[in-house]
Amino acid sequence: MSEWLVLAIAMALVCAVVLAFTVLRHRRAADDEDTNETPDVIEYMTMMVGVVYAIVLGLAIAGVWEARGAAEDNVRREAQALYEVTQRVDVYPAAVRDRIRGEVDAYVSHTVNVDWPRLAEDQDPTEKGAALLDRLRTDVTHQSPSTELQAQAYQPLLDQISTADDARHARTQSAGSTLPGVVWFGLLVGGVVTIGLIFALQIRRSGRELLLAGLFSALIVFLLFLVWSFDAPFGRDAASDSVAPFQDLFPTIAQAAAP
Repeated sequence: MSEWLVLAIAMALVCAVVLAFTVLRHRRAADDEDTNETPDVIEYMTMMVGVVYAIVLGLAIAGVWEARGAAEDNVRREAQALYEVTQRVDVYPAAVRDRIRGEVDAYVSHTVNVDWPRLAEDQDPTEKGAALLDRLRTDVTHQSPSTELQAQAYQPLLDQISTADDARHARTQSAGSTLPGVVWFGLLVGGVVTIGLIFALQIRRSGRELLLAGLFSALIVFLLFLVWSFDAPFGRDAASDSVAPFQDLFPTIAQAAAP
């Protein structure tokens, strides 16, 4: 089921529950109940709870957005470093050049086709990816430069491989959920309390009040969905977008892996 369909169903259900509860409450209200005036303290408390919850929700959105941006930067850094290795190795003999490029291609293919689906499912990457990168580093390290151009390219090649390794470790550490469980508990409970305070204002069945109550509830559901969607940098709908740097810099591998 599409995530957008799940969002639409959740928003519709929350709106339906809020509106149904409001109508049911109004029908069961006593005839002498005064719904025209609300105590000032209730209005003040409702305003304060709404402001505090909005701040917490905004910080949560900013936090997951920043974490997702940092994860995408690590992916771009890793892919660019490996691409630089394939370009800088051009000064080596054909046999060495083809072997090193083949090792880079093997690592990229394994990362895109094996590790990435595991990251999308919040699983740890396999050890083979680290082994392939270590083999690439060992091969480049043991390749003694025989010309001045090779000597000039030797250290930059090692630096690029180190950059790719560092970016790989950062990528694996940034996989999975960003927000701890206690934060999610606070967001969900705060959303229920904020929506529940609507009924403390003794809203009636007028079209304007019901519309505002429904839109307010749908907005909170949408913002919580936004936090949930951004909370996994390599999961859910971000899996195909986050691997794009590898697909852009190594298109032949991406095309070969496509069904």
